Amino acid sequence: MPPRLSDLEEKTILELSHYSYRGDDIFPILRETLKKRYKNIKIIDYDQWGNFRDYRKYGVELEKYDSLAELLKKDKVDAVIIGIGACGACTPAVTRTSAAIEKCGVPTASIIISGFLAQGKLVGKSQGLPGIGLAEYPGTMMTDSIEQLTDKVNNTLINNVVKCLTSAEVSPVEKEVPTVTEPGMRDIVFKGDIIGVNDYYYDQLWTDGLPIIPPTIKEVEKFLAYTSRKHEEVISVLMHENREATIWNTAVNGVMAGCRPEYMPILIAIVEAISVPTYRIQDSGITPGIEPLIIINGPIIKELDFNYDQGVMRIGRRPNSSIGRFLKLFMRNICGFRLPPGVGDKGSIGQNFNVVLAENEDAVKEMGWQPYSVDRGFSAGDNIVTIVSSNSMSSPAYSAGSTAKEHLEALNELLGQRFLATFSTFAVHCLEYQPVIMLSPAVAKILAKDGYTKDAVKEYFFKNIQVTAAWIEKYVFDFHGVYLNMYEKVKQGLLPPEYGESEDPQRLVKPFPKPKSLQIVVSGDPARNQSKAFVNNGYIGIPTSKEIVLPDDWQQRLKNSLV
Repeated sequence: MPPRLSDLEEKTILELSHYSYRGDDIFPILRETLKKRYKNIKIIDYDQWGNFRDYRKYGVELEKYDSLAELLKKDKVDAVIIGIGACGACTPAVTRTSAAIEKCGVPTASIIISGFLAQGKLVGKSQGLPGIGLAEYPGTMMTDSIEQLTDKVNNTLINNVVKCLTSAEVSPVEKEVPTVTEPGMRDIVFKGDIIGVNDYYYDQLWTDGLPIIPPTIKEVEKFLAYTSRKHEEVISVLMHENREATIWNTAVNGVMAGCRPEYMPILIAIVEAISVPTYRIQDSGITPGIEPLIIINGPIIKELDFNYDQGVMRIGRRPNSSIGRFLKLFMRNICGFRLPPGVGDKGSIGQNFNVVLAENEDAVKEMGWQPYSVDRGFSAGDNIVTIVSSNSMSSPAYSAGSTAKEHLEALNELLGQRFLATFSTFAVHCLEYQPVIMLSPAVAKILAKDGYTKDAVKEYFFKNIQVTAAWIEKYVFDFHGVYLNMYEKVKQGLLPPEYGESEDPQRLVKPFPKPKSLQIVVSGDPARNQSKAFVNNGYIGIPTSKEIVLPDDWQQRLKNSLV
């Protein structure tokens, strides 16, 4: 970290904001209070640099911008106040950007609310800056009145900001981040019985609280036999904790999760998918408590005995269950998304991990549709995994009747208006929203019988799922702490015209940026008329697909594994 400033008098301070969590209240109050305390301070308003998380402005997010140092030098920036860390994705983003600025030689103060200080320190440590300056906003601004907020900014936050910029003392945090031992690839970390292994792994925060299969070298090597890739190969480096995702630790976590060795090609494809930058694995600790949903297509569904029928989302079938668990263990152990006493996963309430959703490709073929993998740009018959974030799964949606119209009207009301439209804030806040609708084979066949293609079904929902502008604007504030006027945003060219056709707060708008935003998968009990949906978390965890690369002697290996 660069030296702190001796004083803020006659210094140029840059504000950086991601336009959330009442930054439009906090920054102006803080700015005026600083000006009163330091008569000759110069403050660059956050609007001058714009949203530091908006990759469209600089081609990437600011933390990755190659010319960041030049920008700071051009504006003669002496220090930066950045915020606001009030969720499990924005806090790491604030801290990483702060670290990038510190490495340019400019001191920073990151505004973080009390409950996220430990996560901020964890991320600072992963960036090589364990003493990074975290300026605490006490409590949470999302439940403060404007009077309470003003008092906290004027009497607490300003002092914490000044201290970060002028003192070398490490910012206090609510608890220390536990030290994690980093074993080598073939290190023996424990010797003992099965109970001892599980207790030791649990104490190290390496398990999800359920029993694991001990990842002995012998068991790991069984998995490695199902790939020709070098064991030490680095697939990617994953945040929060900048740890290498390798072929070796993919196999280790697969063993622990209870997978079979022949699942290894799928596990590699999953790690490759979450490593794609646009998937944004770094935001998986966000407060909505999102869980990745793995969707699988191809002949491998039957070859490995995935459930794609009744009870498809239940724990109970080994490949569906263990592979779903694998991804959660991998995110915990490699990325660092750990629940307390860990600090990386900040899901406010959270949910359980999802089992793998396998599509019923027999039903899809019978009705004349193409499998979901074709929607993702692959050919029918390819073995494909797709990962998408899921905030939650809907309640059962039953639709009855012998015509597509009857089913679509029911699904539009039950899955569209009552569930998917609730999170329509994503469409206007980040112009990204790609939820999954899982249609029962029985329902999908009625739609196909009446001439509906999959694209026609998507178009129907796109046109008919609508919500009032007033609801979106209210929930954008409740969720993101953003004051939104869609009509004004359209006039400024920041939203598409359809969001500002009038100033009537009760006007209806669509929650999807485009018809193909909707993802449709056919699966579940073919004997019943039940469908469900999964809410995607905007631009975090957008659908990302990878091909499953099988060994050349795959069929022979399968025969041997069944002997």
